[in-house]
Parts: sequence; structure tokens; C-alpha cells
Amino acid sequence: MIKDIIILQKRELARKLKEFYIPREAEIKEIKSDLIKVIIGPRRAGKSSFSIRCLSKLPNFGYVNFDDEKLIDVTNYDEIISAVEHVYNKPEYLLLDEIQNLAKWELFVNRLQRQGYNLIVTGSNSKLLSSELATHLTGRYSSILLFTFSPKEFLKFNGQKATETETKARLNSYLELGGYPEPLVKKLNYKEYLSTLLDSIIYKDIVKRFKIRSAQGIEDLSTYLISNIAKDYSYNTLMRVTKCKSVHTVEKYLNYLEESFILFKVNRFSYKVKEQINSPKKIYCFDNGFISAKAFKVSRDIGRVYENTVAIKLKKLELERDISLFYWKNQQQQEVDFVIKRGAKVKQLIQVCYDIADLAVKKREIRTLILASKELKCRNLLVITNDYEAENDEEWFGLKRKIRFIPLWKWLLK
Repeated sequence: MIKDIIILQKRELARKLKEFYIPREAEIKEIKSDLIKVIIGPRRAGKSSFSIRCLSKLPNFGYVNFDDEKLIDVTNYDEIISAVEHVYNKPEYLLLDEIQNLAKWELFVNRLQRQGYNLIVTGSNSKLLSSELATHLTGRYSSILLFTFSPKEFLKFNGQKATETETKARLNSYLELGGYPEPLVKKLNYKEYLSTLLDSIIYKDIVKRFKIRSAQGIEDLSTYLISNIAKDYSYNTLMRVTKCKSVHTVEKYLNYLEESFILFKVNRFSYKVKEQINSPKKIYCFDNGFISAKAFKVSRDIGRVYENTVAIKLKKLELERDISLFYWKNQQQQEVDFVIKRGAKVKQLIQVCYDIADLAVKKREIRTLILASKELKCRNLLVITNDYEAENDEEWFGLKRKIRFIPLWKWLLK
């Protein structure tokens, strides 16, 4: 029976190799080394297609997709490997897809590496990005983060060189549709596809996996937060507006949504760790498409969509351990959207402002940036706009600062 499952999956693999493929910005370095290659990212972001394309350049590899309900109850993993050995004629390389669905997967992977297999494993749980990965895998490994399409990858779909006007128009589509590859490549209805995908992640990856008795609470929580992107929240507020019974439950559910690459939180900046933990956090979505598909709203708030788009790019840098990401707010409720910290120093302050043409808005954003600049001792100040570009010397509170203004589309494509 297991052999039949692997044969069917091999046919699926052959179909995938014939599908149209947009090259990704990520790459697997030293694919022939004995490192365990771990590809981590959201469901349906293209992890398996990316891994298959990398392995297709090699003479022989085997493939097992653990996102297959027929493999869920298999307890003898040797039967799986025996079937793969037979179907793929003793492959040297193995791709183990959606490994988090396999109980005690780390023991299995470690054993296969000791037996000499060259392994690529994929997972849709952000916990695999943390220090837990080092405790799980006793052998050497490298991890690669693969999100949904970046703006550059989204633009590659059309193939031809675009004018500036065409580039801006396509990126406006990206802001609304998000970067999931399948609906773009197969011309599916984005809203239906992403609505179904989100429901599947919640019920399959969260409710079923963590044995949540009532799904209504986490459903309400995800809908509320997706409808309030780029706003701060407290656990007590979330408990009141959803059917969650306690602050502990809210915190637990939010962690599940973050682990599954649906939402992520950004801490308020403070030099005191305790203040960071206790202060309200801001919520963002890993892909703009979920906002269009699931947010309960009367009209689209383009300013918050802009801010979420910037947050996604910065969050990826944080997950790759390049930066630490925060927002800043003082007691007067003046706020800077993003504080970029490297090591012990604040390296950049970023304000996202769609309507910079409004003079009152522009003054407010500049004033707040300079105020934060003084407090955080940072002179690298950036305002991301709709279409305004400049570099101005500004003065407030007796402080002179140089502020750069750049359109979102240019910042995304840098």
C-alpha cells in the first residue's frame, strides 16, 4: 500500500516538473553537501516546487509528501523508505515535504542522515526557524526561508521588461492580491483560493494538530486581526472581542497563527525587555492576499495595506536574523511605524505614509520621526510614500535632520 502511495506521488512529481515555474530569489547553496537542507515557509508558498527544481538538476532523487492523509497513520517509517528505495531505485537525495506532519520527524531525519542520505526537508511551521531546529537536528543543517512571491518575483511572471507605469500598475495588483504562486500561475480566483487556504490552515494545521475543541474562538480571532492589520492590540481587548475564554487562550491562539505563517506581531520598542513584553503589540499579515480575502471591512484602507507590505519585507529580514524589528510610540501616542535594530544599535527609523501630499500629515510624520530620532539616537530617517521622492533637510524642536522620501514601489524593488 505504501509503495502505491509513493508511485502516485511520483506521478504528481512528474506533473509538477512540467508546470510553468517562476525562478525564486532564494537558492540552495552546496546542494551536494551532507548538510540537511531545511526549507521553511508558509503553506502553498512554493517550497516543494522550489526544492524539486533544485533537485531536478541531479541524476536521481526520491520524494515523499507527508501532506498526504494516507501517510498520517503510518508508524513504521522503514516501510516508507523501503518503498522510496524501490520506486526511485535507491536515490542518494531525498526530498521530504511538509515534515512537520510526521510524528517525531527529527529522529527520522537524523537517522536518515546517519545512513548517508542527502536530505532536503520542507516545513510550514515557523518554530523550525527558531533555536529549536538546532535541538532537533543533531547533524549539521542549513535553513532557507521561502515566503510567497516577493514583488520582484511577482513581476517576473509577465516575463517582459515593463515601463515604470506598467511596473507601478502591476505592483498595485500585488498589494491587493498578495504573492501566492498558484492562483497567479493557474489564473484562479484569488479570493476563493486564499479564503479556502486560510480555512484549511486553521483547521488542519492548528485546530486538528493542537486538538482545539471549539474552532470558533480562533476563527474569530484571525478574522478580527486580519481586519485590523497594522493596529496595536492587547490580549485583554482580543479576549473581549472574540469568543476566547481567557487571556492565556488568546495568547496561545495568536502563537499558533504566527507559527503557521498567517499573522505576526511586532513589539513596541523599549530598552527594557519587561516593557517590551508588557506593551501592546502591532499585528501584521504574512501575505496581503489574506487581507483582501478575509478582512471584514467596508472599504480598503490603502495606508494600512502599504504598511503591511513594508512589514512583510522587514519581517523576512528579522526571521533571517539580519535585523530586529520594532515600532515606537511615546506617552503622547506619537508613533513611528518601524524601528530597525542591528545588534545593540538602532540603525533606521521608517515611517509609512501614503498621503504625504497632505501638508498636515507630512508635518506630523516628520515631527514624530525627528522626535524618535532624538530619543533613539538614530539619524537614518526614511518615509515610504505613494509616489513622492525627495531628500529634505527638516527642522523641529531645534533639531535638524535629513529625511529621505521614497515611493513604495521603488523601495520594494531595491
